[in-house]
Amino acid sequence: MERDALRAFLKRGGVIAYPTESCFGLGSDPMNRRAVEKILQLKGRAAAKGLILIAANRNQLRPYATRASIEAAWQKGRWPGPVTWVLPAAKTCPEWLTGGRGTVAVRITAHAGAAALCEEAGMALVSTSANRSGGKPARTWRQCKRLFGERVRIVQGHIGARKRPSTLIDFASGKVLRK
Repeated sequence: MERDALRAFLKRGGVIAYPTESCFGLGSDPMNRRAVEKILQLKGRAAAKGLILIAANRNQLRPYATRASIEAAWQKGRWPGPVTWVLPAAKTCPEWLTGGRGTVAVRITAHAGAAALCEEAGMALVSTSANRSGGKPARTWRQCKRLFGERVRIVQGHIGARKRPSTLIDFASGKVLRK
């Protein structure tokens, strides 16, 4: 999809399925509440769980997490990579991303295709596994097509070699929430 067409599609509330480090993800413009609600509906996922955002760089995370926490997470040396940090949410972070908490889960992706997609979109993207809640995540574009049909626009490509979802760590406590 061409850069301007991708941006326009996302701004209008479009949902995409795209390859990440371990599986296909469902994504949208994080600032578009209608698009985020569409993802939750497609998955059958509760809004209270919150969502992960991926980005190509730290600047794309600034509307969502506090600048100081982004820089502190960066200093840990695990970005870009399959590590998602739960950071204090910025004042500009929409509540529909946080699950009603004062934190937001963010990652600077190491998957070249996903990072390029964020660059092309000019923004961080919602990144939740492309599956129905509790089901196995799609690992190919064909599986995405079977699961979601025409309700999402599929970005073809290959997932990374990682077998598990990203490691999820609460930055404040250091507690690993998901290995």
